[in-house]
Amino acid sequence: MKILVIADEESKSLWDYYTPDKLEGVELIISCGDLSAAYLEFLVTMASCPLLYVPGNHDDKYVSSPPEGCVNIDGRMYKYKGIRIFGLGGSMKYKDGPYMYTESQMRRRIWRSKSSFLMNGGFDILVTHAPARGYGDMSDLPHKGYECLNTLLGICHPAYMLHGHVHAAYMSGFKRETPHPSGTVIINAYDKYIFDFNENSRHTIKRMLLFRNLLGRFI
Repeated sequence: MKILVIADEESKSLWDYYTPDKLEGVELIISCGDLSAAYLEFLVTMASCPLLYVPGNHDDKYVSSPPEGCVNIDGRMYKYKGIRIFGLGGSMKYKDGPYMYTESQMRRRIWRSKSSFLMNGGFDILVTHAPARGYGDMSDLPHKGYECLNTLLGICHPAYMLHGHVHAAYMSGFKRETPHPSGTVIINAYDKYIFDFNENSRHTIKRMLLFRNLLGRFI
């Protein structure tokens, strides 16, 4: 399945200079946050597929005016053509805001979603705004990644983790794809990127094992 991922900056190629061939073959669009609602609404109108999103730390307007026609998967499991997709929006808390979370708050958000993980035997794609600690993040608090996301990847072993938040210009040696010890491929969705989801990458975990691991590492 061809998946378009977007984050942080509206792509001029997809908006200002849009032509229908830009979305040809795309079967799913996923936004990792910090994009205008108008941009998401435009893409979902032009595309013949769903657009899923999680909010970023600059998406305060989503509270009162969420992007119409798009699906908010923040804290939710969403299944599309058999692919299990779970979303966790927001970034490290560096000021007051609706999508700001400390490390402990994000851990609690993950624990509260345990029933979704157990019911579905994990997930195939994790969609976040912030990166995992040590994998494409930065040392300053606003762009610091979450250690609990590393823990979650180590328990559920999804095929992919998609995130935004860290722009290509923020660091030297920007990497689009980064391997994680869990076997997950981490993708920075900054601007736009298309990848093919491998149907053979699905990994289902027995419920009892999953619950025991979640209980031991998130309580």
